[in-house]
Amino acid sequence: MNTVKRTVSRAFMARSFGMPPLPYEYSELAPVISAETLSFHYDKHHTGYFNKLTAHAESKRPDLKGKSYEDMVVDQEKFVQNQAGQIYNHDFYWKSMSGTGGGEPTGALAAKIAEDFGSFGEFKSQFQAAVGAHFGSGWVWLVQDKLNKKLAIMQTHDAGTPIADPNLQPIITCDAWEHAFYIDYRNDKPKYAEAYFKIVNWDFAAKNYIA
Repeated sequence: MNTVKRTVSRAFMARSFGMPPLPYEYSELAPVISAETLSFHYDKHHTGYFNKLTAHAESKRPDLKGKSYEDMVVDQEKFVQNQAGQIYNHDFYWKSMSGTGGGEPTGALAAKIAEDFGSFGEFKSQFQAAVGAHFGSGWVWLVQDKLNKKLAIMQTHDAGTPIADPNLQPIITCDAWEHAFYIDYRNDKPKYAEAYFKIVNWDFAAKNYIA
């Protein structure tokens, strides 16, 4: 298999915001997600949101300099919300996957999934169904309520993100936008949803879980 090296322009890193780096090579998630899909998705879509937000901050919103993406997803300006939300969501999506991922969670997170969904199998079935049936563009999340500690499957549309609600803690996410899967799966979103579980990064998920 040919390894495709990822490149991130140093100019990005010198701007107002840091461009979150892809945490692996483009080929690492293959064959579930091909290097072609990953390079197109990261270089064109994820980076595109970053470039738009940076240009907007430089020309119209210098007050955004130094703010975190978590701050900007609740900004009063919708354009800022959307760009920051998509940057944050994509970064979280990349971290939700790993070339050495898959299988099932262990420890406290595994026990909590079984408690709140009945079993890991039931959770997996519900999550896959949510991704496969998600209408239009958006995201499917496993989230935790910070107040009662319960886990739930949440869908957000377009650039929506659970961190806009201070009481929600995201655990993992799956990108349900068409560009995330069309090169590899065409219009078979349910097949993509099934394959996603072969690369879920349960170590990352466990770090996000609040025991």
